[in-house]
Amino acid sequence: MFKNLQNSPASHGSHGAPDDEGVPMSVRIRERVQAAGQRFNANDNIAAFIEPGEMEKLLDEVEDKMKGVLSSMVIDTERDHNTGATARRVAKMYLNEVFKGRYVKSPEITEFPNAERLNELMIVGPITVRSACSHHLCPVIGKIWIGVLPNEHTNVIGLSKYARLAEWVMGRPQIQEEAVVQLADLIQEKTQPDGLALVMEATHFCMGWRGVKDLDSKMINSVMRGSFLKDGNLRREFLALIPGKR
Repeated sequence: MFKNLQNSPASHGSHGAPDDEGVPMSVRIRERVQAAGQRFNANDNIAAFIEPGEMEKLLDEVEDKMKGVLSSMVIDTERDHNTGATARRVAKMYLNEVFKGRYVKSPEITEFPNAERLNELMIVGPITVRSACSHHLCPVIGKIWIGVLPNEHTNVIGLSKYARLAEWVMGRPQIQEEAVVQLADLIQEKTQPDGLALVMEATHFCMGWRGVKDLDSKMINSVMRGSFLKDGNLRREFLALIPGKR
């Protein structure tokens, strides 16, 4: 459903050619993505189309555009000591921190064979995740629980690796319903278990900071694959072992 662009074959061409001079970095990257016939939605990873050194140029471009946004909001960034460096700070925050999952390749995950032929339910969580909604770029803060039913052919990965994969997927503008599917697809690809279950509970600041201004509401959704989808008892066992989700 979602394309992982970091694994896509990209014929980048001669990116440093003289005719690139004066072309904004965002335009160059976008043209590469489009030439490969790939998406560049808010929650897509485009790392395969970014060359070394180009993120700094993209950062400069975003900073410049952010200065324009502040100016259009009639904020005097030249005389206001609090906002003089805000454009740079915001650009760094978006590209290097909260939306980093769009611009870097998937974290290295060491996989081990299931030598002991483990086949019992394993639950990882709660993993604290931070994202932002695609609609307003407001924070989405929550927790994820992951249930895995391995088989003798399942790849075993370390517990911390689940958190790293979750951070990579959530580090993009997301819609919660799509985010859990992206993460499930990724874990399924990495581990190939008999069953996979994910539950995410999150607070959306687009509801608490604006709109109805309700910070008490939370969204809970799940993805069930394989044995968890077919076996009601396994599904109930997983949900029963999640604190507060019985």
